[in-house]
Amino acid sequence: MKEMVMSQEQIQTICQKLGNQLTIELAHEEKIPLFVGVMKGALNFFYSLVPYVKRKIMTDFVETSSYEGTHSTGIVRLTKDLSISPNGRTLVIVEDVVDTGLSMKFLVAYLKQHYKPKRILICALFDKQAMRKEDVKVDFSGMVLTENKFLIGFGLDYRELDRELPYVYVPEEKDIQEMDAMLDGDKAESLR
Repeated sequence: MKEMVMSQEQIQTICQKLGNQLTIELAHEEKIPLFVGVMKGALNFFYSLVPYVKRKIMTDFVETSSYEGTHSTGIVRLTKDLSISPNGRTLVIVEDVVDTGLSMKFLVAYLKQHYKPKRILICALFDKQAMRKEDVKVDFSGMVLTENKFLIGFGLDYRELDRELPYVYVPEEKDIQEMDAMLDGDKAESLR
């Protein structure tokens, strides 16, 4: 039986709560805030969250990479930059999980170095504070996790699988083995 971490109903309740909090936080911004989704993992969360923000916003995306399978490589790369300038705007980074903080620290430093945002806020579906290696503050979080569990679903993946699920769960070893076998079989089939 899968260990459910967040149901579809819980996700919608959290997105509504965070949207309301962000609406209040951004109510007096003179320039339109820019919401930046971190691809690919945060896309489901991003598109579920922004309808609950009750003010005009702009949206854009960045992509970073630091994971291979279930483990972080510790090396962060930016693979897609912003297409809208955040200069002078409050920038809200929407992320699926902030764990070690390495990727988020890299992204915030990059954005500050290459642009001039008014301020940067971080909104994450999951805040894995127990895993933090870098001093990164999550301003808005859906759930704080005190244990380091590998999560799949609702944008979170294992080798690009199960992002489409409307809930988040902790896979068992047999789930990982089944996905590996499926992907290895798919790869072998494509080589024929």
